[in-house]
Amino acid sequence: MDNFVIAVFFLTYLGMAFGSVPGLRLDRTGIALLAVVVLLVSGKVGVKAMGSSIDVPTLLLLFALMIVSAQFQLAGVYGAVAQRVAESPGSARRLLGLVVAVSGGLSAVLANDVVCFAMTPIIAEGIRRRGLDPRPYLLGLVGAANAGSAATLIGNPQNILIGQVGGLDFWNFLAACAVPAALSLVAVYACVAWIWQRELDAVPEPVAAHPPAEGHRWQAVKGGIALAVLALLFAAPLPREVGAMVIAALLLASRRMCSREMIGLVDWHLLLLFACLFVVTGAFADTDLARHWVNWLAENGLFPDSLKAMVPVALVASNSIGNVPAVMLILAVWPTPDTGALTGLALLSTLAGNFLLVGSMANIIVAERAAGAGCRLSFGDFARAGIPMTLVTMAIAIVWLRLGGWMTW
Repeated sequence: MDNFVIAVFFLTYLGMAFGSVPGLRLDRTGIALLAVVVLLVSGKVGVKAMGSSIDVPTLLLLFALMIVSAQFQLAGVYGAVAQRVAESPGSARRLLGLVVAVSGGLSAVLANDVVCFAMTPIIAEGIRRRGLDPRPYLLGLVGAANAGSAATLIGNPQNILIGQVGGLDFWNFLAACAVPAALSLVAVYACVAWIWQRELDAVPEPVAAHPPAEGHRWQAVKGGIALAVLALLFAAPLPREVGAMVIAALLLASRRMCSREMIGLVDWHLLLLFACLFVVTGAFADTDLARHWVNWLAENGLFPDSLKAMVPVALVASNSIGNVPAVMLILAVWPTPDTGALTGLALLSTLAGNFLLVGSMANIIVAERAAGAGCRLSFGDFARAGIPMTLVTMAIAIVWLRLGGWMTW
């Protein structure tokens, strides 16, 4: 029994690394779902066992936060902000700075994947109309989205998962990660401006301001109020996922916004990926190999409790299987991580996602959305800026975590 489960587990994560199956149009979510079906049909995992493996509170929190983000998207906030940035006067470097600041700020309080999805085509088209190469601005957009999302427990999917599994306090996490996230935004700007300096020497063409993107001001205000109340609820004894679901339910009960539209904007592929990987990693965690692996790692001091172990693990795992599957795998075999180590895992795995195009879902979203807008962001384009920005931002995080006492070297 163990050998079959182990084979399915390793094939699943091999699929996570390649992102597809030769000859089939399966993406990572499809691969994970296929693995769960195989385990169910083979009888190696039962329906009840499958249900107990899935971390429902994490999925509820992630769903609720997606509803909050959908409120902003339907209110036209993302489109209006992206349009204002692209049409802003000033130099090419000033435009880049605005893209980095706005993307990083929004991603700290809203899901970075949604920010990238909504803003990418508008930024790409707006920058092109200014007679500029959109690529450095798109790199600034996604680099800042990843870096900014590292500041909070609701900035990206892996932080949400880590916060739920470890029971991390929202405000303590913010205090630990806000400074390195802010410094990382500066590093993202500096690296992109340095690597793409020839493109950023161009003078933006003046452009007639378009009418603001259609939106609903009151709905945007309502979304802002919902975020503020949500932050207060995170400080209350109410379970985080319950508070978030209350806010999501109130937003869905709208006279203006159609609930079907809001629910349709939820990233169901990501939720399904989470659910399937919970099942696959849970089945693997019950095998003898997993138990022996945990004991061997413990005996050799290889758990990522220290920076010297966590940094290479976060960098390699995030850029092979993606930072969300990497975090799920690490948590499945890491029995007793403390608060400092979990904080370090969230910060470092998020920043590591900027290294290569495959490092995070946000990167892939930007590349795909940019291609749809007629701008090709290649693997090499991404690596040119992604590698230096990742090395610099991870160095910042290492120093901060060490000096702050969250992790030892």
